[in-house]
Amino acid sequence: MTFLAEHISVLVVIVPLMAAPFCVIVRNGTFAWGWATLIAIVNFFLSVVLIQQVMANGTIVYNLGDWDGPWGIVYHVDELGALVVVIVSAIAAVVMPYAKQSIEREIPSERHYLAYCMMLLCTAGLIGMAVTGDAFNLFVFLEVSSLATYVLISLGDDRRALTASLRYLILGTLGATFYVIGLGMVYMMTGSLNMTDLASLLPAVQNTATIHAALAFIVVGFGLKLALFPLHVWLPNAYTFAPSAVTAFLAATATKVAVYALIRLIFTVFGDVDPLETYGVRTAVMVLAIVGMFAGSLVAIYQSNVKRLLAYSSVAQVGYMILGMSIGNAPALAGGIIHMFNHALMKGGLFMALGCVYYVIGSVKLEDMAGLAKRMPLTAAAIVAGGFSLIGVPLTVGFISKFYLVEGALAAGLWPVALLIMLSSLLAVIYVWRVVEIMYFRNPAIGNEDRTEAPLTLLVPTYVLLGAAFWFGIDATYTGEVAMSAAQTLLGGSK
Repeated sequence: MTFLAEHISVLVVIVPLMAAPFCVIVRNGTFAWGWATLIAIVNFFLSVVLIQQVMANGTIVYNLGDWDGPWGIVYHVDELGALVVVIVSAIAAVVMPYAKQSIEREIPSERHYLAYCMMLLCTAGLIGMAVTGDAFNLFVFLEVSSLATYVLISLGDDRRALTASLRYLILGTLGATFYVIGLGMVYMMTGSLNMTDLASLLPAVQNTATIHAALAFIVVGFGLKLALFPLHVWLPNAYTFAPSAVTAFLAATATKVAVYALIRLIFTVFGDVDPLETYGVRTAVMVLAIVGMFAGSLVAIYQSNVKRLLAYSSVAQVGYMILGMSIGNAPALAGGIIHMFNHALMKGGLFMALGCVYYVIGSVKLEDMAGLAKRMPLTAAAIVAGGFSLIGVPLTVGFISKFYLVEGALAAGLWPVALLIMLSSLLAVIYVWRVVEIMYFRNPAIGNEDRTEAPLTLLVPTYVLLGAAFWFGIDATYTGEVAMSAAQTLLGGSK
């Protein structure tokens, strides 16, 4: 137990990273699935221990190879980092058991082991981004997760998955390059890559053109990665044409970790500078977030493919997270942070429900889902439950996020912003209702009336995730405490 307690922050990265190559060595799909599922569950256990340690004892600082920072690589895990680790590992632990039948249906058997290997690598990369305290190490883990993501998207059974993956590869590489250029400028001015060290060195050079340009490159780079409007163009096709299990995993994790990284850089690395205020970009970021909330939802209303509809909905949901960051007080920032967790539950569950639909009827187009409630009542009910969370109905996690955001906006005197948050929820009612109306109030096409529900191996993980969306909507005490504590810690760095 002592070993576990001492090395917990590095074990959550190393376990999936070291386990991934075994899938390639064995090259057996069933073994790879069992192995990946075991590792995902073990890692979830480790992540729970990690967040308990952080909440009980405060921030964990781990020097890799006993090299102290800033010379060595340091892992730095506070409340926010631990929460993100829990998000990624929990989603992996739920999606892995679900993935077997879904992947067997959608990916050729000779590539099954590759899919599980890439999911473990992606998990390691995303968790690494959450725990590292080194800005260049952040880039390394970003690329580990991104390279795995490109492969996962390309495994889709639709030929358009290849072009979607290629587009994401080009734009993702562009985003990573922007980040490295910005980081190079910061290093040129400070001579350090350690985040804690940078936070103390940057105030002396904050008014230089080089640092201004560096911040712009970093924000645009991560704006591409997190699909911030209007840099979101890679996301709809990537989510639509990736295999169902991959879409559920990525939609619940990848953009959330990118949002986390941007928050980390803004409030920790540039923390003593408060760049949103110092460089006068707070209003611009807020406007982009609000436009994304409305534009994503408006485009979603007109989609005929439900995976694409939910993909555009994700663009809108990212807007809520960035809005919380841009308002800049503790309740709003906590709202953005808690929405990362809540959106992972609801959107992961919704994409898993759509995977059930695709498994049975081979399509997720609206016209093909007519009368689905009569044929697949449990799956249809899961989609409705996830839709309630997207809208923000009370007793769901979506309501909790919006409550914090509205509270933060009102505390900042931004009542029009609070009004816009509530208005944007009405757009979610429209696109969710389109799906509900077709599933419940239209008859199945002739010849498709037979009732055939998805297998329990797909339904149970789906209900676990959507059940959690209600559980944490009814009792948000723990998630609220973690998010508020993380927000206050982050804002403590801004003066």
